[in-house]
Amino acid sequence: MSEIAVTAPRIVIVGRPNVGKSTLLNRMCGSRVAIVEPTAGVTRDRVSVLARLGTSSGERWFEVVDTGGVGIVDRDDLGALVEEQVRTAIAAADVVLFVVDVREGITPLDREVAARLRRVDLPVVLVVNKTEGRALEWDVAEFGQLGIADGPWPISAQNAGGLTDLYDRLVELAPDAPAERPGDHAALKLAVVGRRNAGKSTLINRLAGEERMIVSEIPGTTRDAVDVVFEREGRTLVAIDTAGVRKKSKLEDAVEFFGEARSRRTIRRADVVLLLFDVTQPLSAIEKDLARYAVDHYKPLILGANKWDLVDGPSPNDFREYLEGEVPGLAHVPISFLSAAEGTNVDATVRLAEELFAEARGRVSTGELNRVLQAALEARSPSSRGHGVRLRYATQVDTAPPTFVLFVNDKRLIGKDYLRYLQNRLREELPFKEVPMRIVLRSSAGSAGRESSS
Repeated sequence: MSEIAVTAPRIVIVGRPNVGKSTLLNRMCGSRVAIVEPTAGVTRDRVSVLARLGTSSGERWFEVVDTGGVGIVDRDDLGALVEEQVRTAIAAADVVLFVVDVREGITPLDREVAARLRRVDLPVVLVVNKTEGRALEWDVAEFGQLGIADGPWPISAQNAGGLTDLYDRLVELAPDAPAERPGDHAALKLAVVGRRNAGKSTLINRLAGEERMIVSEIPGTTRDAVDVVFEREGRTLVAIDTAGVRKKSKLEDAVEFFGEARSRRTIRRADVVLLLFDVTQPLSAIEKDLARYAVDHYKPLILGANKWDLVDGPSPNDFREYLEGEVPGLAHVPISFLSAAEGTNVDATVRLAEELFAEARGRVSTGELNRVLQAALEARSPSSRGHGVRLRYATQVDTAPPTFVLFVNDKRLIGKDYLRYLQNRLREELPFKEVPMRIVLRSSAGSAGRESSS
């Protein structure tokens, strides 16, 4: 199992709501990691990402942390929890970027944030955002009244204006910022997805060993997809907490829409997907859709039966039969019975994720693969029309997912049902018991038909 160690200096972005903190994070990391939407309180949890910044002395790596708006009036009454996340982020920072909005000028909340930061014993850089398109020198200078010695630094997070000078200053404050990406980025990325209030953030906090994510009884608390680096039994991994998915007809606003889109994007970039669901509630179409989405994208999947400590009656075998009836076609997918709140089977679930990670990256010899497939063809013919399928040759061409190319005399003789049969035989005979596989069919030279896959 590969390990990573995030050793880059940590830059924490703070400020009142809607000054452009998430836009700045996205600009620094070169990707839309944080949701940007003109609604106060969109960001609630700490959103952390490694960022490669171009400076006058070359590229340098930092860990950049976005935070919720200080002084937020949250529609779900989570303001106090948001501010606790901000305080925790600052306590672990190497440098703080205090972001203000030049177009709105100094507000009472800016003064309150500045007063807090003047008591912080670490470098604080005052960043004046949204300076694009206007002659704003005098307006920028006004922010010197906030009493932050380092700055003001005028930038446009939207258009990337002024960022090189800011990045150069960050290198001066954190000269140990590495020129190479820190750590091994082949480490396991575990996506935790599911319906709202399934216990995803509780599980992430359990893994991280701290209140890394805001946990509330209010559905939909998490909005961004948040990467959390954690250590387990001497290994370093990345867990990705996601917004809870709900039916599209019930998405209340753009924030929830983008949160759901990021959940699906997280599945695509994950190494292993943990579909967490509340066992005290009936399985819904949402869980079934997410499970199918993961398998369709060839992602190793764990069905996480959370809150198992609250179950009185059904046994694990009873529940397994229930799941197989509700979600057909996932008989190979393992089920983990756990309690994120109590910590029951959390370590075992992480170990299972690591086993699937390794299994999906396994390889078999060409001889063994051809032996298994030839035996499968001899045991059951794919055609009832008198035409025989002959396997010319098969080879494994890739991993994650394990991908096999089969050269046959005519691939048109092999339908989807027979492909499923071949997959099941491969699962029985080869070390790919619980991960998705991909089979690509190719007709031999001179035969009709194009390449197909399953």
